[in-house]
Amino acid sequence: MTDFPWLLLMIAVPAVGAAVVAALPKGRDLLAKQVALGVSLVVLLLAVLTAIAFDTGGDRFQLTSSVTWIEDFGVSFALGIDGIALVMLLLIGVLVPVVIGASWNDELPEQRSMKAYFAWLLLLEAMMVGVFAATDVFLFYVFFEAMLVPMYFIIGSFGGPRRQYAAVKFFLYSLVGGLIMLAAVIGLYVVSNSQLGEGTFAFDALRQLDIDPGVQKLLFLGFFIAFAIKAPLVPFHTWLPDSGSEAPIGGAVLLVGVLDKVGTFGFLRYCLPLFPDASRFFAPFVLVLAVVGILYAALLAMGQSDMKRLVSYTSISHFGFIALGIFAFTTEAATGAVLYMVNHGIATGLLFLVVGMLIARGGSRQIGDYGGVAAKAPLLAGAFLVAGLASLALPGTNSFVSEFLVLIGSFPEEPVFTIIATVGIILAALYILLMYQRTMHGPARGVLLQEDPAEPAPGTGGATAVLTAPRRSLRVLDLSRRELAVVTPLVALIIALGVYPQPLLDVIEPAVSATMDDLGGIDQ
Repeated sequence: MTDFPWLLLMIAVPAVGAAVVAALPKGRDLLAKQVALGVSLVVLLLAVLTAIAFDTGGDRFQLTSSVTWIEDFGVSFALGIDGIALVMLLLIGVLVPVVIGASWNDELPEQRSMKAYFAWLLLLEAMMVGVFAATDVFLFYVFFEAMLVPMYFIIGSFGGPRRQYAAVKFFLYSLVGGLIMLAAVIGLYVVSNSQLGEGTFAFDALRQLDIDPGVQKLLFLGFFIAFAIKAPLVPFHTWLPDSGSEAPIGGAVLLVGVLDKVGTFGFLRYCLPLFPDASRFFAPFVLVLAVVGILYAALLAMGQSDMKRLVSYTSISHFGFIALGIFAFTTEAATGAVLYMVNHGIATGLLFLVVGMLIARGGSRQIGDYGGVAAKAPLLAGAFLVAGLASLALPGTNSFVSEFLVLIGSFPEEPVFTIIATVGIILAALYILLMYQRTMHGPARGVLLQEDPAEPAPGTGGATAVLTAPRRSLRVLDLSRRELAVVTPLVALIIALGVYPQPLLDVIEPAVSATMDDLGGIDQ
């Protein structure tokens, strides 16, 4: 099984599927959905088979393949995964079918094609797999930039009222970061040429270079800025609230659940092993950004009235914890950070999906337009509660394990930053529970419901409550069977990984230990 091209298939299948969906005749939206769902389930199966073929006690990079691409510049189409990349591929495999199922009955802007939307989702899946599986730095850069195209169209063509502004802002931020990284990639190639006699982009060869500390700092900054924008870390974060709030729910789930992880993945895969001296030099600066991001984004989340913007700000805060775990330079903290990447994708993905389902029923993104949902839609409220509790890292949920590992792993090396970061846990409880309380409990209000005339609203004297902008009544629209099928796998993963995360830890820890060895970090 190890010789089979699993990774190449995981890229090719959704890419071909995207072309097939896009080529379907106009008006065949149902067929487009069915093909897209089928393709995404095939990718999920390939991800599972890849995990089975992966040997946790074997080589650092496995299931490798390499074909010369641009021979004159030493560029190869080289693929391979370690434990960190593997868990991200599994996350992609789970989230994309969930997103397609959740988007089944989405109402798209006028003159927008449903089959185009699903084609972009599949193409995005192919690019996401490529960016995590690439072991050639130039190939990584190509996938890193190529991801922007499908996400740009997903936001700009199928998003909310300010979709074009959000899409352009997302694209420009990411493009600028990518161009800075390109300069660093070229610099790395020049250094390899001077030391090896020929230039190369192969990660294993670049990892062996003895780069001057001064040059390391410049190259590190080139990669770091691109990854900090993608993550995003404060102050490179301002594109995410706009993109997350204007993207369609499916796009927002993949944006926050997977695309942003490319930044933190890049810290671990490229910044630390390739530039160890520079990583140590800039670590205090990065830790300051991480802790500021935890607190600043949490405070901004508490002040949001738009549910989608609130969830976007919570993600910025969570990424601060991930960065803290990575730059504490201990195996325990970094393992927790990688697990956090997976768990955040599951928990925040579910939270975005449930928020989207609520918005689809009420027709408003404003928290103040809802109240009393739990009395009319208990299943929706229950899914919202599980997603919220996972996002605030309640013990027993998946996020608790990763957040706990980050904090106990960081404390021995960075006690001050760790103690300050724990304040973010309190703030997370506030912004999640306040949003849940205001939308799910209390009297029905605003756009939420039209009270049944047989059951007068309190204080109305038997009169029917007046709606400000009703679309549907939640009296009869709790979660449908399709929506239950969408949220159930994520709820199950939240509970299962909260109770027994060891299988993922067994996959992640050897790769993290190898990264810490490259860095000369502390192996706990």
